[in-house]
Amino acid sequence: MPLQQTAMSQTVMSQTTTHMLPVFARADLAFERGEGPWLIATNGDRYLDFTSGVAVNALGHAHPHLVQAVQNQAAKLWHVSNLFRIAEGEQLAARLCTASGFADTAFFCNSGAEAMEACIKMARKYQAVNGKPERYRIITFEGAFHGRTLATLAAGGQEKYLEGFGPRVEGFDQVTLGDLEATKKAIGPNTAAILIEPLQGEGGVRAPPPAFFRALRQLCDDNDLMLIFDEVQTGMGRTGELFAHTRFGITPDIMALAKALGGGFPMGACLSTAKAGKGMTAGTHGSTFGGNLLAAAAGNATLDVMLAPGFFDHVQRMSLLLTQKLASVCDRYPDVIHEVRGEGLLIGVRAVVPSGDLVVALRNEKLLTVGAGENVVRMLPPLIVNEAELDDAIGRLERACIALSPDAQKRKAG
Repeated sequence: MPLQQTAMSQTVMSQTTTHMLPVFARADLAFERGEGPWLIATNGDRYLDFTSGVAVNALGHAHPHLVQAVQNQAAKLWHVSNLFRIAEGEQLAARLCTASGFADTAFFCNSGAEAMEACIKMARKYQAVNGKPERYRIITFEGAFHGRTLATLAAGGQEKYLEGFGPRVEGFDQVTLGDLEATKKAIGPNTAAILIEPLQGEGGVRAPPPAFFRALRQLCDDNDLMLIFDEVQTGMGRTGELFAHTRFGITPDIMALAKALGGGFPMGACLSTAKAGKGMTAGTHGSTFGGNLLAAAAGNATLDVMLAPGFFDHVQRMSLLLTQKLASVCDRYPDVIHEVRGEGLLIGVRAVVPSGDLVVALRNEKLLTVGAGENVVRMLPPLIVNEAELDDAIGRLERACIALSPDAQKRKAG
């Protein structure tokens, strides 16, 4: 990259950062292009990206099929609004519903939080049109993260995110993750639904056993409740199959998707059975930008790649290799990391040292990761990652562990 371009990028960055609302603790690092699992910084440094935009860039950066699809659509038509039919969106909805194994309808929006809002509204509306408007409360689970809107923050129930925003949105009852008896006790005459992530990402890459999810399905069937799965992070291949719930042997009534749905293009979706969506008639919900032509092109292109033969076989092989290699590092550096958890390529490494220190040490080794609850560092490589790139990442992790080891810290202090 020409020196003049580098200087220009850095100048523009310094001129604009002070005008950004400071709600993100941003690293002093910016990128200008990407190639598969690699990001190239404005100073030319190459980083191995095991953050993937926080599970968004599932096909890596600048995937040729995705780029071509969006470029082709951009040259024709971007946006017409949902006042009119959008054939490409109808095609994407049909493909997602078929692949889900349960859904009859899809609503498109722009983010995971919006998708979750649609799920919440749908579950309440279902009860109302069935003559039970008093049933509006939703059971959720501690450690969950469902979004940043006022309703989704209340659903997650984490005080650090709720503080200072006034009274929390009414209607959410939180219980301990995996506690079936507490879940049963929380069901009352005002309960409308149960909402859960198949695998918590922000909460520390953790989940109860499959039997718990099957029990939730039975509870919902027995009490005419909607079972809602938040697959914003787990969906679209992240756990080694298109949707994480398929490994439980059950299906939800309503499901939220986003993150990897557009391969990096902002897009969310709420999928549901016809029964669950019976109250969502014209005028009950909407989105100005949701599912426009560019988004639909990105979503269809992402599905093209993911539904190709062998794609998920590759993800599962890479998952097995990565967890094995990480376990070996745990054995060699028990004073730095001590547990590997997760499914597919949503992998968490539980640290002994502060997880933030490990994230920084890895970034110093040009490996990008992201923190989570329970002192966990998430590794979220793109699903197209190969074995050589995994080996490269493990080498960087080992160097970070050496830098954070007690002996190294003593030498540094001395």
